[in-house]
Amino acid sequence: MVFEEYYNDETLASSKNLAKIDVKDLRVGMYVSKLDKPWLESNFLFQGFELKNQSDIDAVRLQCQFVFIDVAKENKVHKFASANTPYSKGWLDQRVPPDKLSSFDKEVERADSVYRETSLLVRSFMEEVQFGRTIHVEIAKKAVAKCVDSVLHSPDALLWMTQLKNRDLYTSQHSMNVCILAIALGRQINLSVQELNDVGLCGMMHDMGKMRIPLEILNKPGKLTPAELKIMQGHAELGWKLLLSSSGMYAGAIDVAHSHHERLDGTGYPRKLTAEQITPYTRIVSIADMYDAITSNRIYHDGINHLDAIHIMTQACGSQLDSGLTYKFIECLGIYPPGSVIEMQNGEIGIVIEVNPKQKIRPKVILLLDEDKKPRPERMVDLAKIDLDASGKDYRIKRIVKASDYGIDLNQYYRDGIIEKGLASLS
Repeated sequence: MVFEEYYNDETLASSKNLAKIDVKDLRVGMYVSKLDKPWLESNFLFQGFELKNQSDIDAVRLQCQFVFIDVAKENKVHKFASANTPYSKGWLDQRVPPDKLSSFDKEVERADSVYRETSLLVRSFMEEVQFGRTIHVEIAKKAVAKCVDSVLHSPDALLWMTQLKNRDLYTSQHSMNVCILAIALGRQINLSVQELNDVGLCGMMHDMGKMRIPLEILNKPGKLTPAELKIMQGHAELGWKLLLSSSGMYAGAIDVAHSHHERLDGTGYPRKLTAEQITPYTRIVSIADMYDAITSNRIYHDGINHLDAIHIMTQACGSQLDSGLTYKFIECLGIYPPGSVIEMQNGEIGIVIEVNPKQKIRPKVILLLDEDKKPRPERMVDLAKIDLDASGKDYRIKRIVKASDYGIDLNQYYRDGIIEKGLASLS
């Protein structure tokens, strides 16, 4: 089953829908799908966006001579604009995250402990469900509360842990990651602590119904047949029934388990809900769910990189995903999220450790390989500050790369204490 739950032909922009247009002819409502230069050479955070006001148009005119407009996307934006988010546009635009309560270096050790303990707990929940038992809700709520506390102290620490993918533990790890990503998005729009606990529980519980799906379908190393896909899609209703029977379960989590594969355009499953019927927490969890699913290594495919993922997700805005919340999610992670493997302009290879909230394209990076792609002494560089390479030039990121192309195993590097070594190089 290669992405059947997430992709359809509308997800990817077709070149036949793109129209080249001079920037002087731009108008509000158009959807910019491609620039006259690489996206990373611009100041735009999103690779594809709607022109919502004159300020957006002016920003494009300052940086480009012409752009490519996605005509089909433009129509789609207008079609779903009124039902695109349960929050008013003004409300979402004004939401800013709270200040971090701590720093990455102080939080990372605790985040590691929280992630490991909670991951084990999620696996135990799933094993209980497989044996026909229900969820111990109070234990789950206490675990989510620890995740919320860690994210509020330094979100990048726990987000880093979500990059330590394990193909064989995908189902349980996915639920854990969706919990963390949903909390991080909730923090980005400054939800209250109680709301963060609620949406985190929704994320943790969203896929529990999969434990009632036959393993030969759940773990099939290939595309599902139509009959198998129908059985797989039954996990939403199975999860709803399971959580209904779990004493003390938060009602919102029950709804999200039932609704996280619904779409704003009414073509989702199992109930084909319309946009007005899809709750804010369902929208948040659907975004986190899709992101982790398409960036994770599974039995039958390798995950895609962050920039490809956010491109796909922005293309899905309006029809499938909530646009306002998706853009807030991208703001939360940044262009280079924690755990990304990147190549510098000088050819060195490193791993992103912490995002700079004020300069998203200038994170803290641990350098691992030199210009010849050979191991070098680990060194942390803060790209928000003046830091020069061996030739006296500023360190700048060139692109995100695939870890396996350079023999980088994030899990092994983490076990070997790469973060501690990088932090030590600063002292």
